[in-house]
Amino acid sequence: MDLAFSKEDNDFREEVRTWMTENAPRERRPRDLVAMREFDLAWQRKQYAAGWAGIGWPEQFGGRELPLTQQLIWYEEYARTSLPPIDARFVGLAHAGPTLMVRATPEHQAFHLPKILAGEVVWCQGFSEPEAGSDLASLKTKAIVDGDHLVVTGQKIWTSFGPVADYQELLVRTDFDVPKHKGITWVICDMKSPGIEARAIKTIEGGQEFAEVFYDEVRIPISNVVGGINNGWSVAMSTLSFERGTAFTVSQVQLSTSVERLIEMAKSRKSVNGRPVIEDEALAKKLARARADVAALRSLTYLNISRNARADQPGPEGSMLKLQDADLTKRVFKLALEVLGTRSLANPHEEDDSYWVDRHLLSYSSSIGGGTSEIQRNIIAERVLGLPR
Repeated sequence: MDLAFSKEDNDFREEVRTWMTENAPRERRPRDLVAMREFDLAWQRKQYAAGWAGIGWPEQFGGRELPLTQQLIWYEEYARTSLPPIDARFVGLAHAGPTLMVRATPEHQAFHLPKILAGEVVWCQGFSEPEAGSDLASLKTKAIVDGDHLVVTGQKIWTSFGPVADYQELLVRTDFDVPKHKGITWVICDMKSPGIEARAIKTIEGGQEFAEVFYDEVRIPISNVVGGINNGWSVAMSTLSFERGTAFTVSQVQLSTSVERLIEMAKSRKSVNGRPVIEDEALAKKLARARADVAALRSLTYLNISRNARADQPGPEGSMLKLQDADLTKRVFKLALEVLGTRSLANPHEEDDSYWVDRHLLSYSSSIGGGTSEIQRNIIAERVLGLPR
């Protein structure tokens, strides 16, 4: 690994920290989905107006094209704001945008990328289906070519921000007579098209960001296809490599902050015997282990950033980050409940308690969303270690 912060990088960190301190939203992010969308887009517009939008996007597409060390610094300082690492802007900035840059036509790029960057639109992802999650290539949502349109019928699930999205990166099956990886097409879907119904799914911690999306003979222009008919699997792998390579950096960095907050809580909270929680030797060891594991994950992140600096797009090593991040996220927020005490789960009595309980419940999705941990292990085994299938 060759990653060092120069004086220029350190000066940049101070600049970012100052701007974040003065400009990051201080009000609580709304739980209502429509208000949440507007909150997230307003934050994107503020970054855009100040020249901070698209820090890793190429300059030709309106971004800052910062070196990876400074992108990492941005993510680290962003993590200090405690804003969610994944919000309504996530798919557009981290999935659809980068995919369009490397696979779409100049016309698609000119139309969609400025809107994403300026905080004008929300994108969602139409990949997973009730019977095609980890085995994504088994998807059955079909698209029939009818003149210059695709006619789409089927269902997607776990579509983040589906009810309030403007566009969707949608995978459909355009050929059922070829091997399953061969007959898939990646297409830009206007979520306001007739025949689309998005139903919100309420998750265990009370969120409503996810949705089921139903398509009833939805007509999508063939001109919206990215990468060519039946070549969608290749385009999808570009999308997922960005997600697993760089898109979770903020959540990785925020874990470090979470562990330090837990350690401080353990010093101030009292156990049932009236002593500080931190004096429980077994719990103190778990907190120390969590701090060490976060440091190790940070080192792995730095290694990945260093490797990506010499590559055109993130490689399969990003799955190692995804796997470790998912496992550690669950352990850290389970540990939070041990610090708070078991009563906090049944009846959180303080706003801060509610935060930790919500994060614990939400953490279970970390080993599912973006590709299950089992899939990540397969990718690591086959594409990183070179083991047989």
